[in-house]
Amino acid sequence: MFRSMISIAFALAVAFFIVSCGGSTASAPRSSGAAGMSTSDDATITARVKTVLLNDTQVNATRIDVTTSNGVVTMSGVVKSKAEEERAIQLARQVSGVRDVKSTLTIPQL
Repeated sequence: MFRSMISIAFALAVAFFIVSCGGSTASAPRSSGAAGMSTSDDATITARVKTVLLNDTQVNATRIDVTTSNGVVTMSGVVKSKAEEERAIQLARQVSGVRDVKSTLTIPQL
């Protein structure tokens, strides 16, 4: 239940951000790299990856940070196991617009 509420709140915040950025009248292009992806595309991908992770019961997404640059997703933070890391990577790869996934996730030593 709590996870669902967080997911909904996060999705609404992202939607608000995207809508508010979409109304810009600036004439300068928003492209951020050679691949031609804009920063808003990267923000959308990041939001989608975080939402997918938050909605998955096998991944503790609250301990995973996600950033995106030119469609390349980088995940950092702490996971409980190699299986959780692999699941997070698998989920991120399935998100539309993701070109690659890099992981610097760590597993605490007991």
